[in-house]
Amino acid sequence: MNGADDLVGQSSLVVVCGSGGVGKTTMAAALGTALATTRDARVLVLTVDPARRLADALGLSGIGNEPVLVDLAGHSGRGTLHVAMIDTKVSWDALIDRHAPNPEIRDRVLANPLYRNLTERFVHSHDYIAMERLYAEYSSGNYDLIVVDTPPSRNALDVLDAPRRMREFFGSRLLKLLTTATSTGILSLASRPFFQVADRILGQRFLGDITEFFTLLRSMESGFVTRATDVERTLQDERTSFVVVTTLETAPLYEAQYLLAELATRKFGLRGVVANRVLDRDVVMRADGAADRLGQVTPHSPAVEEILGALPGANALDVSRVLSGALERVAAMEVVSSIQERRLDQLRVALEPLGANVWVSGLRGSDIGDVGSLVELGRGVTRT
Repeated sequence: MNGADDLVGQSSLVVVCGSGGVGKTTMAAALGTALATTRDARVLVLTVDPARRLADALGLSGIGNEPVLVDLAGHSGRGTLHVAMIDTKVSWDALIDRHAPNPEIRDRVLANPLYRNLTERFVHSHDYIAMERLYAEYSSGNYDLIVVDTPPSRNALDVLDAPRRMREFFGSRLLKLLTTATSTGILSLASRPFFQVADRILGQRFLGDITEFFTLLRSMESGFVTRATDVERTLQDERTSFVVVTTLETAPLYEAQYLLAELATRKFGLRGVVANRVLDRDVVMRADGAADRLGQVTPHSPAVEEILGALPGANALDVSRVLSGALERVAAMEVVSSIQERRLDQLRVALEPLGANVWVSGLRGSDIGDVGSLVELGRGVTRT
């Protein structure tokens, strides 16, 4: 079976998480690309991670806010593949346009200096708009499968928690404090000290921008709260699956275990863990067997003399050094492979209570930068 097909199953939304440097973005692209070439499906790979790794993996010069159709010619594609990278400012402007009760309020929000600063510079504005954009694409009906590439590790949790934080913000005392005085023109006993201090520190103009912005934002409360609730439900839907990508090194594996615990706490559906860059055990065992047959290497050993017979003029000492170096690398591979096998066993035990599985992706000799390599990577993922 196609590995990507087995991993994704019947999911219509797959959220890929993992620490930085483990191949998370490449794996998300590989899953989407492999499925677009085997299923009669419309697939979107949406990256929330602002790094340009997705474009690099696909061999594209760049990816923008609007989905781009990827050419699958030559890869027996039955479906279609689109890719997009979220532009925070453009997506926020579209959101305000959708939720504003009228054009006047929309224009006032878009022109507000605080709004412009928040959407262009404030990192958590990206968190919420990422989930908003995800839901917009998911609910549009334009795609049969969406694969989401999240930011590394704990930043991914900030993104996933953003809808809840937005919903809680609209019910917070801070928002009421900032908007009540503006809407009524009356400072309460509770809010008067705050505004007096804020006026001295921030200045009247900046304070005015703040209160205007949050007053305008509150006029869109219903739309924001409803949308945030819908996003939360989508993330917890049975058709949504979470996949954690890791390598079997100590630090990434620790981060993966942390992510698994946090995802379980949030009641998100965990499909499994992809252990990336794993040595092929059969290859290691064959290399180890060949090393045993060579035995101890010296300038006069049979293996060296056989090579000297085939390569007249070769130096016995140089040949023995090369063979000794190869034997050392085989021994190191055996050590690494044994460690990986133990850690895979530990992962299987940890995932068993969660009803999830471990998939393995092998170590590749070169970087991935084209559709063909992504298809091969996605199809080659194996359940252990």
